Amino acid sequence: MKSLTPDQVWETGARILLSNAYHLYLRPGPEVIESLGGLHSFMGWQGAILTDSGGFQIISLGGLVAIEDEAVRFRSHIDGSLVTFTPEQSVKTQVALGADIIMCLDQPVQYPAGREEAMDAARRTVLWAKRSREIAVPDHQALFGIVQGSVYTDLREWCVRELCRLDFPGYALGGLSVGEPAEEFCRVMRETAAMLPEDRPRYLMGVGHPLDLVEGAAAGIDMFDCVLPTRNARHGRAYTFTGPLNLKNAIHRHDPLPLEEGCPCYTCSKFSRSYIRHLLQEDEVLGSTLLTIHNLRFFFRLMEKIRSGIRSGRMEFVREEIRRVYPRKGYGETASKH
Repeated sequence: MKSLTPDQVWETGARILLSNAYHLYLRPGPEVIESLGGLHSFMGWQGAILTDSGGFQIISLGGLVAIEDEAVRFRSHIDGSLVTFTPEQSVKTQVALGADIIMCLDQPVQYPAGREEAMDAARRTVLWAKRSREIAVPDHQALFGIVQGSVYTDLREWCVRELCRLDFPGYALGGLSVGEPAEEFCRVMRETAAMLPEDRPRYLMGVGHPLDLVEGAAAGIDMFDCVLPTRNARHGRAYTFTGPLNLKNAIHRHDPLPLEEGCPCYTCSKFSRSYIRHLLQEDEVLGSTLLTIHNLRFFFRLMEKIRSGIRSGRMEFVREEIRRVYPRKGYGETASKH
């Protein structure tokens, strides 16, 4: 949440934030945060917090990491020191951080992944989940298991079955949005969501394109996280219900309109597209702040629209509206039939 205060984030409608255990483990360290009252106190956030185990970040280190059943060994991207990270350490770190929802350490694989590679990663993910489940977790923290298996339906099904035996309070779909075609993403998401218990939260990790949120919710997904709203804001891009805007384009130089007419956010109530473009041209951080506020509010308005569509039985209308203004290549008729 770069360039925003916690209160500004809260005012957009956010009630839960994600923090990354990998980064916090390296700096400032869980012992520092725990000694200062946990993450909520440390960063002054009144809402809920979910911590990602850092599995994706560790795997992304490429040649700097060695993955074994016992532990993951990698070189810190900060100072190059050798770090050994076990699934037990991951859970204990997140317990110390004091997050409300914590995640098992898992092993995602990039697309394309061969069947043997995907099978080995799914097996190790389940092994780590079993070891994670043996760590004492306070009642106020919920430990989620993460489903892996790449694009292989039978591997996903096996992973779900093994994780459900461990009776987690919630389950995450990992290893998606890692380069696979839209058709494969949508198929695996729908199939995996249908395999998971209906009475537990289903969390799709690292996914945030507007159409993906709609399709995911229609498939039974309850939770999402993504850097898309904030990262794109810092690049001058705004989301609206009539389509995306690039505020760096010269067409907005004299534009007196707000980012989106009818949007109740602070940015749209006070500032013009012209002014925001000027801030971006001058590399003024306020430009990023104002766009981030708007983008976050857009995404929470989108989720409000999705919830309303589900309750009223008009979800298909919501889907068609978002598909029209935020199309995704590869969704087409196949996706619309589910």
